Amino acid sequence: MHHYSQGQSITQAHKGIPEGHFEEEQGRKGFFGPVSHLIKEKPSTRWSKIDGPLKPRLFDLVELEKSSQLQKLLFNDDVALYNLWLEPKNETWQKAHRNADGDVVYFCHKGKGFFWTEYGQLEYSAGSYVVIPKCVTHVFVPKDLSNFFVIEGRKDGFFEPDRGMLGRNGIYDLQAIGKPDLKQQNEHQELLKAEIKRIDVRREEETTVFEYNECIFDVVGWKGDFFPFTLHMNDLMPVMSHRVHLPPSAHTTFVSSGFVVCSFLPRPLEQDKDALKVPFYHQNIDYDEVLFYHNGDFFSRDNLHAGMISFHPAGFPHGPHPKAIKGIDNKTETNEYAVMVDTRNKLKRAPILDSIEFKDYWKSWQS
Repeated sequence: MHHYSQGQSITQAHKGIPEGHFEEEQGRKGFFGPVSHLIKEKPSTRWSKIDGPLKPRLFDLVELEKSSQLQKLLFNDDVALYNLWLEPKNETWQKAHRNADGDVVYFCHKGKGFFWTEYGQLEYSAGSYVVIPKCVTHVFVPKDLSNFFVIEGRKDGFFEPDRGMLGRNGIYDLQAIGKPDLKQQNEHQELLKAEIKRIDVRREEETTVFEYNECIFDVVGWKGDFFPFTLHMNDLMPVMSHRVHLPPSAHTTFVSSGFVVCSFLPRPLEQDKDALKVPFYHQNIDYDEVLFYHNGDFFSRDNLHAGMISFHPAGFPHGPHPKAIKGIDNKTETNEYAVMVDTRNKLKRAPILDSIEFKDYWKSWQS
């Protein structure tokens, strides 16, 4: 397609928007495909009523009963999202787990502790991504009560994003990857006199129990580029432009088949006077969008707290709340930590979400 424009348009996206007007981005392929920017007299979210299932939704995971079992939240054929709690007691680490359905990212929302794996010990704390490849045996060893936002890739692994002009060290340096420590794990297991003789294997969401007469951890060494690892939010370097607001895709942390995982972190706001400083109104036409709010001040949304998730399905425009637009001139930086999962295929909601939905969330743009 050729590039055209009509009427009162702008030269640069998200910049130089006429005073009293609003920009809406309509784009394909998750901000990478054909795109247009519409200048409107009113916000795109000025609906007065929504009658039907296609609407923005907000869920408060804090209200869920704390369970050591995976609590399914949203899912499709490519990805499934869960909530998980782990208590620091011996029973937690007396059995191992193996996921034969796919690779898993455990994002630690609260707590600290360890994962024992066939490759060695991994340490986690609040803000850690713990990446466990498909079929890698692992044991949870929490030191504190721990809560995880769990992302299961059902068709492929989790890979680095394309860094392009940023170079190999952009977004995060591979030196920041937390590698498993086999020696440290052996010492830890000996200290706790840990004899793990059971593996619960998950396949097609059913569990098969394998029992052994001896401890399953007997690896004395390994080599290769297939292994579990950690990556902490503190080691991520947000991509920024002091002149113009960048799309969410600039904050991609992991890429998988059918979805991406992004991390939003504190950063300075744009400095140019005519630059848009809040997330732009947009229709991400091809993707469903899920945001898990981890910590901080979520300036683009009102009445949020840590532990909530929002769900914006493809098919309608969304963007910042009115309060964020009014208050942005007094801010110089963001102070929020959040995990976003954008999915190419439609997500389904699990029944457990019905009881924790904030039913009037769709009205919050009118406040």
